[in-house]
Order: sequence, then structure tokens, then C-alpha cells
Amino acid sequence: MTNISETLSTAPGGAAGPDVLRDLYADWSEIMAATPDLTIRLLRSLFDEWHQPTVEPEGVTYREETVGGVPGIWCLPQGADGSNLLLYTHGGGFAVGSAASHRKLAGHVAKALGAVSFVLDYRRAPEFQHPAQIEDGVAAFDALIANGIAPQDITTIGDSAGGNLAIAVALSLLEQGKQGPGSVIAFSPWLDMENKGETLATNNDTDALITPELLEGMIAGVLGDTIDPKTPLANPLYADFTGFPRLYITAGSVESLLDNATRLEKLAASAGVDVTLSIGGGQQHVYPFLAGRSALVDDEFAKLAAWYQK
Repeated sequence: MTNISETLSTAPGGAAGPDVLRDLYADWSEIMAATPDLTIRLLRSLFDEWHQPTVEPEGVTYREETVGGVPGIWCLPQGADGSNLLLYTHGGGFAVGSAASHRKLAGHVAKALGAVSFVLDYRRAPEFQHPAQIEDGVAAFDALIANGIAPQDITTIGDSAGGNLAIAVALSLLEQGKQGPGSVIAFSPWLDMENKGETLATNNDTDALITPELLEGMIAGVLGDTIDPKTPLANPLYADFTGFPRLYITAGSVESLLDNATRLEKLAASAGVDVTLSIGGGQQHVYPFLAGRSALVDDEFAKLAAWYQK
């Protein structure tokens, strides 16, 4: 079953007015353009600012832990059902971003869904190439099962490259003959390792961050010279979604990766997956980062909660 909706806002940031996420992306883009020799260490420091547009969620505490050999941060909303768990993989082109940069977003989502979340600090490229990131996600999933969490009570969730991983971890578990997560959530998933989506061109002037050149560098970092960009676990647009769990996808209408979300929806629906696609009108890449300051994101989380609790 497919449910496609587009929510429009009167301003790019929703009721909050100016879009601080777009401003942050524009600032990063200026810095990267002015500093073409930016080291991976400094690039990671830059992207660890990703939390800045997100308001600290009230009533959420955090705890660092290692699960299945993978470090990360627990997001623990007050009164949440600890048996309902979100396994969150952060975005950042497989190379940047961290549990720290995403903990506030993961905390908001967990609070909205009445669950707890564990944000993985998986191994990043280019030091660790595909499939190291998926292996870390599977290892954490397996450890949660060993600790008594039912597979159907786990949701793999992520944004951008982390949205890719949320999907790929579920696909990998299916491939291994294991019971996978009960559901999957992907915010602005980046899936196209061939770097040839239509909206890379049509939304190039409206996306404040994503460019084909930026993605090209990220692809080289995670795939190197030996991994085919059509490999299904690296590029889920080539995967078989038969038997895949129910799937919720969001994307912004002005982002360059929009067609990754729309192609995923069509692919999953054709395989009989219960899939929902929600497009935020006028929104940037991973617009849920505006949690706590955008009425549009509040509405999106309410829709997501209704879907999750079905």
C-alpha cells in the first residue's frame, strides 16, 4: 500500500520563519568551496555542527554505551517504552556526521514515537569502506536481539547515508536468513551510488548543500575502486525488496536527493511493501533537523507516530 503526501509550509522553515538548516548548509558550502583542501578531520568537525538547528528535546536523557562492539549514544525519553527501539544510523556521506551530531534529532524522534533510540557511531569512510558500516549495523542489531529485544520491536532508522544504511541493514538481515526489523524509517535517503538522479540537476539551484561533486567524493570514499556502484547493499535501488518490512520515507521537495526517495517508494511498492512517502514542501535535505522550531516538522512527526503505532 502506498500513501504519498506533500505538506506545504508558508515559509521554508515552517512556522518558525527563516530556515536555519538551509543557512547552515549554505555556510558549509561556502567553507568547502573556499577550502578545497579541507582535511577529513576538519570536515568532520564542520559536520558535527549538524545538531545546531535542532532544539534540545525536553525530557530526554542520554547515555553512552557500546552495543555489539559498536559505540553509540542512547536517547531515553522520559516514560518511553524501552522494549520499542529505534536503531539510528546517522547521515554524512558515510564519512562525516556522528552520534553526537544526531543525538538531538534521534531524541526528538524517539520521544514522538514513545520509544528509545540508540545512535550508532559506526565505522566511517574512507578509513573503512563498504560494507563495514552495514556490518556494524547488523552487529548492533544482533546484540540487541541477544539482549532480549524482539526483532519486530526494532526499527532501523536513519537519514541521508544513514537512511541508506537503515535500509541496507534490513536487506542484509533478510539476505542472511535472519528475522529483521519490524519497520524501517528513512529521512532523505541517499541511495544512488551512480550519482545520476534527475533531481541532482532539477533541484541543483534550490538545494543548499548537495551537489554531484560532493556526492562523487563521498562515493569514492566509501566504495573505492573495487566496489560496483550497482551492488544492492551499497545501492538499494538495485535491491530485491521482496519480504521487506513496512517502510516510511521522508524527503524535502527542493532537495537534490528527492528522486532517491521517490524511486525507492516505487521500487518498494512494486515488491508489495507497505510503503509511505511524505514530502515536505519547500524543505531541504533531512528537514527533520528543524525539530523543535518548525510546525511542519511537528506535523511530520505526528504523521510518523500515527504510522509507527499502527
